Amino acid sequence: MGQQRTGGDPEQLLPLTPVKLNILLALADEERHGYGIGVEVRERTGGKMRLGPGTLYGSLKRMVDGGLVEEVEGSESLPDELPDGAPRRYDAERRRYYGLTGFGGRVLGAELARLERVVRTARQKGLFPPSGRGVSYPGEA
Repeated sequence: MGQQRTGGDPEQLLPLTPVKLNILLALADEERHGYGIGVEVRERTGGKMRLGPGTLYGSLKRMVDGGLVEEVEGSESLPDELPDGAPRRYDAERRRYYGLTGFGGRVLGAELARLERVVRTARQKGLFPPSGRGVSYPGEA
């Protein structure tokens, strides 16, 4: 299998694919299990990005192997019961939880800085309106 990477220059991994970027964003604020990552990405993107199981778990495996994310003990953020007191219908002990590594956080930060530079350049060229709504091109009405 691939050698785990825990350091080095994050810039060497850029640009990130949209899938990797969204998985790292989902893990930036809390540890999540795979299904929870998919739900967070779908909700945050308004349904525009849906990660199927093969894409999600294949990407997570490669990201673990690359040192961007790590498997962690079950998260304390999800209760064993639903708000109405009913027990959860899944076996929580079988779920794998993932968290961002320090290296993964540095890679995410480098990618966000790179994207910020791209947006700044587009705005300077008049291609990206300050509101962020739609794209206008020079010469368009």
